[in-house]
Amino acid sequence: MNGQRASTHRQHATTRTWSRRSRARERGYALVALLALMTVLAISMMAVAPSIRQQSRRELEKEAIARGEEVAEAIRKWIHFKGTPPTSMDELVEGVNPPGLPKKIQLLRASAARDPLTKDGTWRTIKPNDQELRDFVVAITRYANSQTPPTNDRHPRMTTIAATLPREIRGLVDLDDEEEDTPCDEKASDTSSGPFVGVASRSRCASVINYYGIGRHDKWVFTPFYR
Repeated sequence: MNGQRASTHRQHATTRTWSRRSRARERGYALVALLALMTVLAISMMAVAPSIRQQSRRELEKEAIARGEEVAEAIRKWIHFKGTPPTSMDELVEGVNPPGLPKKIQLLRASAARDPLTKDGTWRTIKPNDQELRDFVVAITRYANSQTPPTNDRHPRMTTIAATLPREIRGLVDLDDEEEDTPCDEKASDTSSGPFVGVASRSRCASVINYYGIGRHDKWVFTPFYR
C-alpha cells in the first residue's frame, strides 16, 4: 500500500515537473514570437518614417506657399490703393481705409502674415534692389525657358513699379550647387526697413516641393510681380 502511494506520488511529481517545463517552453516560444513581431514592427516603422516626415514637410510647404501667395496678393492690393509698396507686414494686416468708405478693408489675414517654415514665423521682406529678388528673377527666367515672365497686372501703379525691378538678367548661372551646399538652418531676422515688393522664408532648408523650379525655401520669393 505504501509502495503504491509512493509510486503515485512520484508519478504526480513527474507530471507536475513536465507540466512546469512545458509551460516554460511555451512562455519561451511566446517571448521569441513577441520579440520577432516587435522587430518586424520596428523595421516597418523605420522604413515608413522618412516617407511620413517627407509628407509632413510637403504639407507644411504647401501651407507656406499658400500664405506667401496671399501676402503677394495683399501687396498688389496695397499698391492699387496707395501707389507705393508697403513698408511693414502690419500695414497689410491692418488694411486700408479708402475715401468714402466707413471701415477699413482688410488685405491680409494675421495667420498669413506668419511663415510656417520658421520657428518665430517672421517673413523676410524683399526690397526692390535686394539680391534675393535678382536671384529669383534668374531662377524663374531659367524655369520659363529664358523668358522673364511679365507682370500681367496692367494697373498704372503696378506697371510704374514693375519698370524699376530687375528684368531679363543675362548670363544665367546654375544655383543648384549653392542649394546643395547650404546648411539647413534659418537666416537672421530681417532688421531692415523700407518699401518691399515681396516676402521670402528665412528657412534655408532644401524643399520637397519645387516652386518655379526652385528647391530651397529662402529662394522662394512671393511677389505680385513677374506673374
